[in-house]
Amino acid sequence: MTLKALYLNTSLKHGDEQSNTEALMRKSMEILKNEGVETEFLRVSDYNIKAGMSPDMGNRDQWPMIFDKIIGSDIIIMGTPVWNGQKSSIASLVMERIYAQSSETAENGQSKYYNKVFGAIATGNEDGAKEAGASILSRMANIGFTIPPNTLAYWVGDAGPGPSYIEAGQDNEFTKKQTKMLSYNLVHMARILKNNPIPAVGNTLK
Repeated sequence: MTLKALYLNTSLKHGDEQSNTEALMRKSMEILKNEGVETEFLRVSDYNIKAGMSPDMGNRDQWPMIFDKIIGSDIIIMGTPVWNGQKSSIASLVMERIYAQSSETAENGQSKYYNKVFGAIATGNEDGAKEAGASILSRMANIGFTIPPNTLAYWVGDAGPGPSYIEAGQDNEFTKKQTKMLSYNLVHMARILKNNPIPAVGNTLK
């Protein structure tokens, strides 16, 4: 059975604006495509996502569409730029909306997020990538997603103003190694869970 992966770019840039985070995310996408995974990429800033705790906040809220894509995916990768040492405000908004529906269950009583794997990608020209990744991955683990090892890939430049990921040439060996580990580990764990899902007994929300 074909795996599906959803890439959520929480850059503050819109439309066709150049995104360093997207550039690194697409490196991972290439690996997953070569592994036979069906991939989809969304730039969240291009959608009308309302703040709030309801599954649908009304006023043409487009979160229900994104939530359906999350539920229909086996692998979810959130990408974020580093702003002032933290993940983006859009990343926080997406996490809040995901958390708001964490009590929804499948027919077996488990959270709908069970048997899905989650990874994170971060870029910036200052420190904070590990903080952003830890914040994302720990919170997603708390609500039911599976976090395989080494599923944070990142690039940060020198302290202070300077070239970003694309301008720097995208050839950092550490970043390339981390991106490969993130990608292959996500696929490997997703395949395991597809064939051997976490049993519902003792893992239900009812």
